[in-house]
Amino acid sequence: MIDKGIIKNIIEDIVNEKDAFVVDVKVGASNKINIEIDSLSGFSINDCVEVSRLIESKLDREEEDFELEVASAGLSEPFKVIQQYQKNLGEEIETVTNEGLKIVGVLSNVSSDSFEIEETKMVKVEGKKKKQSVVEKHLFNFNQVKSTKIIIKFK
Repeated sequence: MIDKGIIKNIIEDIVNEKDAFVVDVKVGASNKINIEIDSLSGFSINDCVEVSRLIESKLDREEEDFELEVASAGLSEPFKVIQQYQKNLGEEIETVTNEGLKIVGVLSNVSSDSFEIEETKMVKVEGKKKKQSVVEKHLFNFNQVKSTKIIIKFK
């Protein structure tokens, strides 16, 4: 089986050159290699082809056969690395905690070990007839979260 570390070493320079980051590298038992890459400005299909060709040139199919898939990180997939949080700062996200609590709001802050969501709620205020909009801030450590993904909206 091909080692994940070898794949990461092969693509390290090109990923840095393109100001991108590796989201995930998986190598299955049958040497099916899946690589997800992203960047703050997006990772195009041409970039994926370039990475794929680089890997093809560095690995010997005669020595060990493999299947290769290089893709940019999907919009509907949960975040896997801190750079995805940084990329989506200011965007609306959905977070599910380890306890199953779902919070939808705007990603307002990201640090090395945590992130903050600003959730807007309509709340009944005492003495008022109508509900009022209130912003509630939620701070999470990354280890408190089961999944986080961007909310896709079409205008």
